[in-house]
Amino acid sequence: MKSILITGGAGFIGSNFIPFYLERHPDTSVVTLDLLTYAGRSENLSEVEKNERHLFVQGDIRDAALVQRLFDEHDIRGVIHFAAESHVDNSIANPEVFLQTNVLGTFQLVHAAYRRWMEKPFVVKHGYEQCRFLHVSTDEVYGSLGDTGFFEETTPYAPNSPYSASKASSDFVVRSYHHTYGLNTVTTNCSNNYGPKQHDEKLIPTIIRKALAGQPIPIYGDGKNVRDWLYVLDHCRGIDLAFEKGRPGETYNIGGRNERDNNYIVQCICSLLDAKRPRQDGSSYRALITYVTDRPGHDRRYAIDATKLETELGWKAVENFETGIEKTVEWYLERLG
Repeated sequence: MKSILITGGAGFIGSNFIPFYLERHPDTSVVTLDLLTYAGRSENLSEVEKNERHLFVQGDIRDAALVQRLFDEHDIRGVIHFAAESHVDNSIANPEVFLQTNVLGTFQLVHAAYRRWMEKPFVVKHGYEQCRFLHVSTDEVYGSLGDTGFFEETTPYAPNSPYSASKASSDFVVRSYHHTYGLNTVTTNCSNNYGPKQHDEKLIPTIIRKALAGQPIPIYGDGKNVRDWLYVLDHCRGIDLAFEKGRPGETYNIGGRNERDNNYIVQCICSLLDAKRPRQDGSSYRALITYVTDRPGHDRRYAIDATKLETELGWKAVENFETGIEKTVEWYLERLG
């Protein structure tokens, strides 16, 4: 049975991916490495804590000795790299930790993979020919779009925040290991994810939490910032396909073709909550919507063209925004009581 390393597995996307992956690949064991900072919760992995094919290790991807030990002790044959500092507001307040984790942490991982799997540049060790490093990135590396157009894999990078700059840098580190050393790498750039287990600081959980608490629901600026929303399990399916079938050295964009602005998002959630958990005074949750000062460098619109993933690997999003957001609201209602 082969083993793969999944970093950041106690975070939002990773903790949705691991149960999905273990069920889909009964011939593979997973070693999860997560530092359990504010964004990672051990309870996110409660559904696999008794799975004999899953091992959790608390640790830092920047710890070169730890990372190399995991590769050697478990004979790691693949990496799916989720671990990252990812909240834009936090990157504005404290950019250094984003550069440390997202850039240097990625370097430690990809270099350990190179050392474990390859004799020298472009010479793979016998038996390690199928090993692959998949790097999970974001559409934010491409910058901001106008009212039309889509991000494609060939779109020039133009990051506008410390977070997106750190992710762009990590993408280039991974790319360099493919072109300089011949390492089998694949990068995925996704649009905005939503679904169960997302950290409370993100937009959709914030709307739900604030609404249920009867507190003002903060929306940046005029609420017209547009994102392409991707249900997390659709993202997991795309990552699995890219990891198993993607071409070495390639990038695949994963997007839900669900462009919605923040005004639509908050109105939609309020309508669902009005129906599923009416306020005691009979008023709509919409009365709590409050517009606040926009954050610095707030990109106006993102939209992903996922044609390459769809045509080459046969991926297609199962959920549209309206079906996915209802499942998401139901999950939070159960969790928050």
